[in-house]
Amino acid sequence: MSSLGRASALLAAGTMVSRVTGLLRTIVLVAVIGAVGQAPDAFAVANQLPNDVFSLISVGVLTAVLVPQIVKAVAAEDGGSAFISKIFTAGTVVLLGAALLATLATPALVSLIIPQGYSPAQQALAVAFGYWCMPQILFYGLYALIGETLNARRIFGPFTWAPVINNIVSIVGFLVIGSMFGTQLNDVNDWTPERIAWLGGTATFGIVLQAAVLLAFWPRTRLALRIDFRWRGVGLGNVVKLAGWTMLMALSSLAAGFYQHRIAIDASGDDPSITVMNNAWLIFMLPYSVIVLSIGTPYFTRLSEHAHAGRIAEVRDDIARSIRTLGFFLTGALAAVLAAAIPASRVFTDNRDEAQMAAPVLVGYLVALVPLAVLFIVQRTFYALGDTRTPFAFTIFQCVLIVATAFGAQLLNQLGIVPLSLLAATIALGQSISSILQTIVATILLHRRLKGISTASWLFALGRFLLAAVPAAGAGWGVFLFLGGAQGWTTSSQLTGAVGAAIVAVPVLIVYLGILALLRAPELSALKSLAARFLPSR
Repeated sequence: MSSLGRASALLAAGTMVSRVTGLLRTIVLVAVIGAVGQAPDAFAVANQLPNDVFSLISVGVLTAVLVPQIVKAVAAEDGGSAFISKIFTAGTVVLLGAALLATLATPALVSLIIPQGYSPAQQALAVAFGYWCMPQILFYGLYALIGETLNARRIFGPFTWAPVINNIVSIVGFLVIGSMFGTQLNDVNDWTPERIAWLGGTATFGIVLQAAVLLAFWPRTRLALRIDFRWRGVGLGNVVKLAGWTMLMALSSLAAGFYQHRIAIDASGDDPSITVMNNAWLIFMLPYSVIVLSIGTPYFTRLSEHAHAGRIAEVRDDIARSIRTLGFFLTGALAAVLAAAIPASRVFTDNRDEAQMAAPVLVGYLVALVPLAVLFIVQRTFYALGDTRTPFAFTIFQCVLIVATAFGAQLLNQLGIVPLSLLAATIALGQSISSILQTIVATILLHRRLKGISTASWLFALGRFLLAAVPAAGAGWGVFLFLGGAQGWTTSSQLTGAVGAAIVAVPVLIVYLGILALLRAPELSALKSLAARFLPSR
């Protein structure tokens, strides 16, 4: 097995376990605080804020800048130890400052999503949760800083497996909270300072351990890390210059997300809102993370190496090969999740009625599943080429569209065209449309930059996958209806929802692979290669 194949297999396994335990964590959390109501939305707002800042740091600096810079730094006599020590020292200072400022600014940040006067009790609860959750920024950042360095040194596993620790700690903590205070605490009046401390403290403690566990793997990098405030003359100025564009890009995305949630909060209480959107995004991210991150992350490291060496022909090959491989797996997953959208949503809701309201939100996000995989490769190719300005440009384009579509969803609701029960789903669909248009623009720009990226070949492959996915999804939907549909046993409980979703997915994948076999799709060899990695040899 190639080193890239081993890395992909390890990442796939780690991401799968991480995502599954993350889904279990969410199931337990929903059992404790519910999915629809002002209290779960208040916690969702507070707990999402440090995640947003983490995304700002990760997308804005680490993914875009750190990995390519470390790839270059390892050519130094010390293997990059001096440069990375300065990066870590500067990064820790920035993270501490960001965590402190964000904690002090918690009321103002919460008011960006839950406006003053909307629901004072819900806003006060979100602020109280926020004070407990904001310190997560420091530990999310350290986790990303250490993990991306491990990835750049081709130590791919720990970064993917570490979140499992967080999920396990959170599951145990949420179960304790449920046993102490009861379940379905979805009313803001249910939350006393003691209960707030238990839930907020549990969420933050899990992130602390997630970062700490990565330190155990640091010796494998063979890098001598030390505190170093001598930042002049080592190229950090170039890092800051590169990070400037990506920070602006991430800030724009963050602002667009805040605007979406501010509109979605109108439905909080009796209809799907921020919590349902976050849970639908978790389902969406399961196939995306397992497939895109496990396959795409090693490709990104190799892309950086080829780009740094000036081997553009190999960069083009990496782009085309990775998009075809990702598209093959993701399109099958797309068909399966679409067919099982209602039972899958039941896993993260309290009853079958809520599941039917939540399913359109999931479908809205799924529209952009495959295009986002293409964007992942295109965007990171620009990063590997040392270009962060172009991704900033096409991300700003997407952010403008996201704001416009979210405003449109609110306007349609005010005109009575879109009911509150579909407001979140309309926002999700608008985001997907924005992402698709962003991907088209980004692909055209990269095509011009590299004077061709074999676009016709991988577009033809994606078309073939979609051709197979349509009847496959239809077969899965037929099985779902045969099992009783939205009023059948697959929506009677969270457990039956999970079982029902798995049953529906089986015929989808069989039909999908069968049609591709009839079409003699060459990408089937990728599936055979993956199976060979996990099946014992005779």
